[in-house]
Amino acid sequence: MFVVGGESLIDLVPVSAAPGAERVAHAGGSPFNCAIALSRLGNPTGFLCPISQDEYGDLLLRPLADAGVAVLLDERVAAPTTKAIVSFNAKMQASYIFERGADRAFTRESLMAALPETVELYQIGGFCPILAEDAAIWTDVVKAAAQRGATLSFDINVRDKLVDDEAGYRARLSGFLDLAHLVKLSEEDHEWLRPGMSIQDHAAELLARPNCELVVVTLGEEGSRAFSRSATAQAPIFSPPVFGDTVGAGDSLMAGILTWLGEAGALKVGGLAGLDESQLKDMLAFGAVVAGINCGRKGCQPPSRAEVDAVLAG
Repeated sequence: MFVVGGESLIDLVPVSAAPGAERVAHAGGSPFNCAIALSRLGNPTGFLCPISQDEYGDLLLRPLADAGVAVLLDERVAAPTTKAIVSFNAKMQASYIFERGADRAFTRESLMAALPETVELYQIGGFCPILAEDAAIWTDVVKAAAQRGATLSFDINVRDKLVDDEAGYRARLSGFLDLAHLVKLSEEDHEWLRPGMSIQDHAAELLARPNCELVVVTLGEEGSRAFSRSATAQAPIFSPPVFGDTVGAGDSLMAGILTWLGEAGALKVGGLAGLDESQLKDMLAFGAVVAGINCGRKGCQPPSRAEVDAVLAG
């Protein structure tokens, strides 16, 4: 099973970029989105995050059920659902303000008890390093997943508006990066983490960490780049016939990459480092199609495997 641990939340999304536009509630959160995308692409997937008893919790459970994602923490919590208030710029690129709640309503014991005995892939959520008390618990969960055979992936997803202690956050983030075998970050993450450094040098720095074998960097409209210990490659975006917005694009791309790696037999410790340029290009191209189809819709609505295969066959 693939397990994604981390936040779920409700995106309160404006219907347009106009000031004061009406907002619509969409189920979201980077790990939540990635879990759904992974399952829709055909991977048995479990999601490790508390779900609130409130009506927004009901809204979160529906797409998980529709996609066939196993909700690993089945006892719902009293804390209110975490919310992200979304705004768009003129290019319909999203930014967020967060109000946290149920995504933090866990204990070390509850997470450990819910972690499956066999885990092929464990995806670390973007909120995990933000608060010291949470990071300590999530670190133990990640280490337990590794002991159960999991390859560890981390989609960094810096949320600087939630970071009150930058030095502490960077230290906790570094701890997760030392554990991860695959690291994905956006160009914005890169610029926040290593301002003035080239992407290539940042990737080399990440690959020099104890376990990292593969780094993927998304570049918005410029596509994405990948760096293994053996090669590097770049691929363009896939542009859908009609553009919706970019909500969940990175999460969908990550799910596409993990799916491709699993099917290529590379999603195992030691299996990522040797990926050559041709393989990296194929991996990025598959992820780009998954992300591009999602961008043809409003909000995060990852494609099915059949939709992806239809584009690739065309």
